[in-house]
Amino acid sequence: MRHLWSFLAGLVVAPVTWVLVTLGQDGSGRTVNRWVEIGTYSTPNLIEPAVYLGVAGVLLGLLGTLRFSPLGPLVAGLLLVAPYIGLFVAPFTVRDRVPGDLKLLGDPLPLRQPLDNGTLFLIGLLLLMAVFSASRWRRGPVTRTDGAELTPAVTPVDKPALTDWPPPGPPKDPDTAPLTLAYPENPTEPLPRRTGGESPWSAPPRGANRPDDGR
Repeated sequence: MRHLWSFLAGLVVAPVTWVLVTLGQDGSGRTVNRWVEIGTYSTPNLIEPAVYLGVAGVLLGLLGTLRFSPLGPLVAGLLLVAPYIGLFVAPFTVRDRVPGDLKLLGDPLPLRQPLDNGTLFLIGLLLLMAVFSASRWRRGPVTRTDGAELTPAVTPVDKPALTDWPPPGPPKDPDTAPLTLAYPENPTEPLPRRTGGESPWSAPPRGANRPDDGR
């Protein structure tokens, strides 16, 4: 179905392009010649022929670059090239077949002008070259899903921010006294007691081995 639509587009674009190019070339040529005759110019006079040529360029660009089917550029290119090639065989017969006294919207439509100056042959060759473009026949990349190796997903590593506090440590034992360099307030070991009239520091601790007095 896409080839049918492309074929119909080529049949329509070829004559429309011929008419638009004729209007643009004739209007532009008459405007510039008039400027030369009077010695002055007015650039708004070129807007109308520039619009005709611009629309023709857009149509040709769309037909020549779209990849839905090469049949449209092929048909349009042959239709535009054939009249100029006919000039090599029977030039007067071909020119007589092309009407030269038509008018469109009050403007003269000299269809022989783009035929005589070779514009139709140039446009037709451009469309034919678009048919032989390698990108029209190249298949797009095929994505394989069966048996394809799946790349392991990378597990994101959460990095701590600069404003995050470090995690709290293990709970402290309430019975453990904190380390300090001062004297303990409440000593845990009892002081030695005095027995009799002796000082607790006058004799060595009990249970210690004493030297032999008889030695």
